[in-house]
Amino acid sequence: MQTIILGSGIAGISAGYHLNKKGIKSIIFEKDADWGGLCGNFTIDGFRFDRFVHFSFAPDKSDKELFAGERGMWEHTPFPGNYYHGIWLRHPAQNNLAPLSIEEKVKIITDFVQRPRKEPEDIHSYDEWLRVQYGNYFAEHFPFVYTRKYWGVDAHELETKWVGVRMYTPDLKQVLAGSYETQKECFYFAKKMLYPKQGGFRSILNTCRNGLDIRFNKKVVNINPRQKKVFFEDGTNQTYDRLISTLPLPEIVKMLPSVPQEVMKATAGLHWTCGYQISLGFNRPDIARYLWFYIYDTDILPARVYSPNLKSPDNVPLGCSSLQAEVFFDCKKAILPAQQVLQNTIEKLIQMGVFKQEDLIVSDIRFEPYANITFVPSIYKNRQIIIDYLRSLGIESIGRFGKWEYAWTHQAFSHGKEV
Repeated sequence: MQTIILGSGIAGISAGYHLNKKGIKSIIFEKDADWGGLCGNFTIDGFRFDRFVHFSFAPDKSDKELFAGERGMWEHTPFPGNYYHGIWLRHPAQNNLAPLSIEEKVKIITDFVQRPRKEPEDIHSYDEWLRVQYGNYFAEHFPFVYTRKYWGVDAHELETKWVGVRMYTPDLKQVLAGSYETQKECFYFAKKMLYPKQGGFRSILNTCRNGLDIRFNKKVVNINPRQKKVFFEDGTNQTYDRLISTLPLPEIVKMLPSVPQEVMKATAGLHWTCGYQISLGFNRPDIARYLWFYIYDTDILPARVYSPNLKSPDNVPLGCSSLQAEVFFDCKKAILPAQQVLQNTIEKLIQMGVFKQEDLIVSDIRFEPYANITFVPSIYKNRQIIIDYLRSLGIESIGRFGKWEYAWTHQAFSHGKEV
């Protein structure tokens, strides 16, 4: 029985690994020249950068041990920062208002006290949810702005099931306490964030990928479910008995013959963000102040900035430091040119006082066509139509973009385990 897996990201590697444990061999086909997908990395002049930013906070003990491997993990307490109109606040901003002016704190706290009260079933958009949680002023000046930068759409265009524990809602005592002094408590949903000591984030998969048959530069262009055959851009093809795919739903649908109109319509209704990753290396060890920070100013393109060297010193040459900024766009809207994004990012970070021009020795910008799933109200209906159709063709779809979920890395790993 020939099992093939499309994609060597975390879900694909996990599927191959867990099949191996059952004595079932598989072939993984990867369109890139290396494995890891969005968990992969690249190196420039001794600076290692992950493809988009990851930490692990897997709750399962066996997964934790597997990810740690022989080299182990650094353990970080997440104290991110926020940049807001020239002011630095600890995250979450709603719990750490102290650096703001008295006038702005009064507006935020007054609106928090007077915020609308609604039952969960009466909240129909992320816009409403934010107003109910934080009050109008804070919602409009912080998460509304960040939503446009991170998701590429306005808050009223999103539904709310995806939120879960990702957003912290304080009580009045916490808001008041944080308006007098910066809070020492960690309010982040994961109290510990783990990152490999060596090799970048994809190292969590080192044990799993051992012994797997991964074939690179194999971009799929067509799939014929009736013939049970996959066709590649290089002119070759592969027959299969079982097909597991981690490909994004919009991509795999384009590869199939005679797709029903209902499925085509559902695919057209999916939304996601694409994005640039700007990677910067510095000739000083002390550039990064935060493990990561959020930016709420609309004239500054990046939504988030992370520090690879704070995640692990193995990511930079001795005596150096690094940052990675993320800039996102809605998949259905115009995308700014790479050089414009890179220039804005460098200029604005210098203006923010993060670094000086003479500190910068490495700069790189790369585009990823799939960054995050966008939770428009029609997402659940549309993705189910597509996944049901793939299942009817004998195609098992897994991973963040294969299941079309806001999946953390350990959840994507579980997809491979389950399949």
